[in-house]
Amino acid sequence: QVQLVESGGGWVQAGGSLRLSCAASGRSFSSNTIAWFRQAPGKEREFVAAVSGSGAIAWTADSVKGRFTISRDNAKNMVNLQMNSLKPEDTAVYYCAAGPRAGSRRSNDYNQWGQGTQVTVSS
Repeated sequence: QVQLVESGGGWVQAGGSLRLSCAASGRSFSSNTIAWFRQAPGKEREFVAAVSGSGAIAWTADSVKGRFTISRDNAKNMVNLQMNSLKPEDTAVYYCAAGPRAGSRRSNDYNQWGQGTQVTVSS
């Protein structure tokens, strides 16, 4: 199993940037796809981005494409989400998750979750 802890959330004005980090523990980290999801109040959890176990392949939701970049460093057991040109609609709790299925955008395919980190973007 993999244990996940997110950090890096906070408050930022529209157009600004934040970098989220997901620190993992556990021996199976590099064999898992790691994804970021987000959930805004009153809305369903939404896929944001995912990266393959090796880090060679990334998948990004259309809503954040060109603004968000996911990357991973298996030597440090870390996955990062660089968020640029933030918009108020990016406001949500962001979760990282681990799962065995490469590139899945379905939350049900991820079996390990972090506790989440709040991102607030003001207009």
